[in-house]
Amino acid sequence: MTETQAAALPVYAKHDLGAVWQADRTAFRLWAPTASAVTLHRYAAGSDDEPGAADLGRTAMAKDRHGTWLAVLDGNLAGQYYQYELTFPDGSATVTADPYAKAAGINGQRSMVIDLAAAAPPGWDNDRRPALAPHTQAIWETHVSDFSADPHSGVPKAWREKFLAFTLEDTTLDGDGVHPTCLNYLKSLGVTHVQLQPIFEFATVDQRNGGYNWGYDPLNYNVPEGAYSTDPWHGEVRVRECRAMIAALHRAGLGVVMDVVYNHTYSADNWMERTVPGYWLRRWPDGSLTNGSGCGCDLASERTMVRRYLVDSCVYWAREYHVDGFRFDLMALHDVDTMNAIRAALDALPGGEQILLYGEPWQGGATRMPRRAVSANKQALDKLHPRIGIFCDNTRDAIKGSVFDGAAPGYVNGRPDCGYALLHALSAWRDGAGGFCPQNPRQVVQYVSAHDNFTLWDKLKCTAGRTKKYAVPDEDLLAQNRMAAGIYLTCQGLPFLLSGEEFARTRNGDSNPYRGPAKLNALDWTRAARLSDLVAYYRGLLAIRRAYPELSGQGGAEPCILSLPGWLIGFVPERPGESRPGRLAVYYNPEQTCQVVALPAGSWQTLSDGTTAAAQPFGPVRRDTITLAPVSVTILRAVGEK
Repeated sequence: MTETQAAALPVYAKHDLGAVWQADRTAFRLWAPTASAVTLHRYAAGSDDEPGAADLGRTAMAKDRHGTWLAVLDGNLAGQYYQYELTFPDGSATVTADPYAKAAGINGQRSMVIDLAAAAPPGWDNDRRPALAPHTQAIWETHVSDFSADPHSGVPKAWREKFLAFTLEDTTLDGDGVHPTCLNYLKSLGVTHVQLQPIFEFATVDQRNGGYNWGYDPLNYNVPEGAYSTDPWHGEVRVRECRAMIAALHRAGLGVVMDVVYNHTYSADNWMERTVPGYWLRRWPDGSLTNGSGCGCDLASERTMVRRYLVDSCVYWAREYHVDGFRFDLMALHDVDTMNAIRAALDALPGGEQILLYGEPWQGGATRMPRRAVSANKQALDKLHPRIGIFCDNTRDAIKGSVFDGAAPGYVNGRPDCGYALLHALSAWRDGAGGFCPQNPRQVVQYVSAHDNFTLWDKLKCTAGRTKKYAVPDEDLLAQNRMAAGIYLTCQGLPFLLSGEEFARTRNGDSNPYRGPAKLNALDWTRAARLSDLVAYYRGLLAIRRAYPELSGQGGAEPCILSLPGWLIGFVPERPGESRPGRLAVYYNPEQTCQVVALPAGSWQTLSDGTTAAAQPFGPVRRDTITLAPVSVTILRAVGEK
């Protein structure tokens, strides 16, 4: 299908695609403008090998307005499963699940009619997104399985690796009542948002037998993953339990960011392409599929009905699941207009302006967009809405070295000259030195580790050449870990960390264990207890960031760079309009030896000395000079300042 042919297809503008349930009838509507006939198939179960499985009959759908097909059936159909059979003018035919489905049966092969109100957990109507001030926000990325798979997590076996593990409020290590795990641990860490790797239904885990996958292989975009529920056979259960997870995180004062993978589908033979062949995926002029995702098929977000699908899907998750944010996988494969349309649609929701929206400003290969379309990459930040952000690989690699070369050092682990880049990272690269121009600091996600590539600890081990015993907590590498955190948590922007970074999480040097095993990916709650000093340091840094908004750039604060020798970095985050604009002084020392540096005028007290961090000052009052510990971040507060 050419761009001209795609543009000529009718556009359906209403929001009633899929199975719209009412107590006395259900309307099934499918956008399939190139089909010559569509038949609705209904079933009593999500597969033929379940108890009570039965064929409930077929209904010819009527061709309706704007390229849609419609069938309205009387009665309460909640809990029934269905598929569509489509015939095309060339005589070809196919059977598909509903691309617009809100629920599904086992492994997502049949869609399900759902009464969303009946699939709500207790108290759902009273669930509210937590109010989180922008300067306090910090994101902690995890995976539903990783969060509770550890048998020492204190989570009952039936709920491990499930949505419901997040609903337990008082779990401890082996039930010892002393060392918190899971949600109990998160409540005191100091992060504000939990980013969940894909929770929509993906294709590569057989829900009947279990398994592991990161989930970047979408199957049903608007349906929670069945493997994370206690009952994947009945479609309403996963909906209820996913909502229960989100409500529990909200009660703990935490927002929920959903990792969404709208850039590609698991297979070119997907439900969308089955309904409108040739429309949904990008192709080269010779008809072959583009592969900008590295997965063989890129969704054509610039096409009207694809864009509408993405917008409606995000709005659905925000409205019906109360999601607090969206992280876009390979966002550069989407066009700027689509991303801005999503932002506008979310903003139109009650409280929608507080919903986070950010993504990866890169792609995994070449794709093909029409000339009018602009890729949503770093260079397009000035065209994206100011509240659409990007992950900053510039800061990441300057701090710890390239993610593509385990041996390559950065500022904290052997290349202090990377400090030049960090001078620009302090103000979130708004000077344009990185080749992109953020409109404000919050457009820049500052981080050193995410699920992709090495964990921070494994990267530090690789660079040091200590790859035989990843779990050993070397003191010099712990200092590098602390320093890395101290840098990105004192840079302007939106802080982000991979779960477990704060206790030196290791995956034994595996940089891409997307297929598992679960044991390798699981958060090691025993390690969290053993490395509690490192956790406490992160907790202290996060408390400092909450207490001092100027670190985030709030209120127009700007870093005033101090003159220091070598590759030492020092700055004062100056607050405009204050009688004494600089109440903090921050120093980075990448050297292996102590360094004596001059202090700004006045008296100063410590908030961080490189091993301890707290929002309240500690230690002696200092004037004139201070000795910086090796490989450390030091944060000072002016005495008498509030």
